[in-house]
Amino acid sequence: MANNQVPKVLIFSTAYFPLIGGAEVAVKEITDRIEGFEFDMITAKIQKELKEEEKINNINVYRVGFGSNFDKYLLPFLGLKKAISLNKKRDYKLVWSIMASFGGFLGLRFKKKFPHIPWLLTLQEGDPPEEILKKVGIFKYWFYQIFKQTDYIQAISNFLSNWAKNMGAKCPIKVVPNGVDLDVFRSDFEVRPLQRSDLKILTVSRLVKKNGVADLIKAGQYLDFLFKIIIIGSGEQEKELKNLTKKLNLEDKVVFEGEINHRDLAKYYSSADVFVRASLSEGLGISFLEAMAAGVPIIATPVGGIVDFLEDRKTGLFCEVNNPQDIAEKIKEILGNDELRETLINNGLNLVREKYTWDSVAQKMENIFNKL
Repeated sequence: MANNQVPKVLIFSTAYFPLIGGAEVAVKEITDRIEGFEFDMITAKIQKELKEEEKINNINVYRVGFGSNFDKYLLPFLGLKKAISLNKKRDYKLVWSIMASFGGFLGLRFKKKFPHIPWLLTLQEGDPPEEILKKVGIFKYWFYQIFKQTDYIQAISNFLSNWAKNMGAKCPIKVVPNGVDLDVFRSDFEVRPLQRSDLKILTVSRLVKKNGVADLIKAGQYLDFLFKIIIIGSGEQEKELKNLTKKLNLEDKVVFEGEINHRDLAKYYSSADVFVRASLSEGLGISFLEAMAAGVPIIATPVGGIVDFLEDRKTGLFCEVNNPQDIAEKIKEILGNDELRETLINNGLNLVREKYTWDSVAQKMENIFNKL
């Protein structure tokens, strides 16, 4: 196929590497594995030191804005200008918005200009739908239009698929989850016996209210053995959570590791005895899947997309929302029952290998691209 005939896909995303969240990881892992397409991306600059144009793996990245957080709000406007000029040269066969946020608004504006170009929307949202609508504020009408005007929706969980229908989507919707790189988060091991001193309880999450990190810290009051709670991530609640740790006299028990390079997370998972995230809401929760791939038993709340992969007492344990005492009970149960622990680890591993590898996710996404 001559290069000018390779179908070109234009991606609209609020942020991209080196700024990383689950959505950015998903785009990278999918585009790394798909051949036969060329990918360009328009994203907000957000940080001054980032280049306006660069190639990251398989994506030509174009950043718009001035290098501040406000660039996200400018993306639907500056991004449209950039998209129109790129389309003249590149003749896109598909546009792909990552999340119904700033990239979604840009997709909507582009669709109005070029109604003949198919538009794919990916839903990766982790915040509660009512909170998202509150943030949208006066732009609510246009926000609903994102769901009504798109040609195809890929949602990472059944929860988000149902949300799209509630928002008025009439187009086809397919659930394709996020995945795990099994070469990085691998676990070719026998289930190891617990070392009974200083058991490690791990959470990997943005330090924001919806991820329930405060509840995990409070659970530390109810644990009567030697333990360390390892918290990886940063966010607006960091100071508040450190103050809470101090107030509960848990400073020697709770370790804040800050942001860790995504690929370096594997060693934290593999040294953990249990993974806990007591989310108040969740689109899917990629870190649960990474923990399962690394052979760590998981504890989670039955909210959002978590119920797609966690079957209580088979692939993990459910704890109650907003209940630190129940979190502590579930931690004790996993660490005190070798048979249960082994069952959760083996079932979790098998589930991830069957359903949640990036190779299988990329294959499904390639089918969607070809269809559109």
